[in-house]
Amino acid sequence: MCVRPGLAAPDFKTQAYFPNGEIKDIALSDYKGKWVMLFFYPADFTFVCPTELVDVAKYKDELEKLNVQVIAISIDTVYVHKVWQEIELSKLIPGGFPYPMASDLGGKIGTLYGVYDENAGVNLRGTFLIDPDGVLQFSIINYLPIGRNMDEIVRLIQACQHVRATGGAEACPASWKPGKKTLKPSAELAGKVYEVWKPSELDN
Repeated sequence: MCVRPGLAAPDFKTQAYFPNGEIKDIALSDYKGKWVMLFFYPADFTFVCPTELVDVAKYKDELEKLNVQVIAISIDTVYVHKVWQEIELSKLIPGGFPYPMASDLGGKIGTLYGVYDENAGVNLRGTFLIDPDGVLQFSIINYLPIGRNMDEIVRLIQACQHVRATGGAEACPASWKPGKKTLKPSAELAGKVYEVWKPSELDN
């Protein structure tokens, strides 16, 4: 199966551990009509993984404003998720990790999304944004030792949402952030980007 931006995100069903302590069955299709970020990580009780989940939790308010539902996914059972939440994550994140933590035993979901590493027996650090129509908008895959940057992920979410809001009439250039200049693709713009966009736009 080919998974790339512009195609429908593969549906899946699994169990998830929720912040309120509940364990429930979930499916990606349950979230149709919302923006969904699948946040694959290798395993509970590891080293880079807790730092990443702390980074995600730090952006909770921003993600809620963007109407983004996060689902964290690893190869652990929901019971291991529960213990990890209680033993470690709740000491790093006030109130614990605020999003459902899904179980991907055997890497079946990771295989659907091309992030399951059979040799290591875990999922790589894959981030997938799915729009309200169930279409994949972006994917980022990091190898195991390299943690992600939520500031950049949020920027990408904002860019995807801006493009969708304009019906594709506007495109977001390099390092675009809300409030910055966009581009309006057309035959007339080809070869003349320099007339409407300057390298200073790359500065923060």
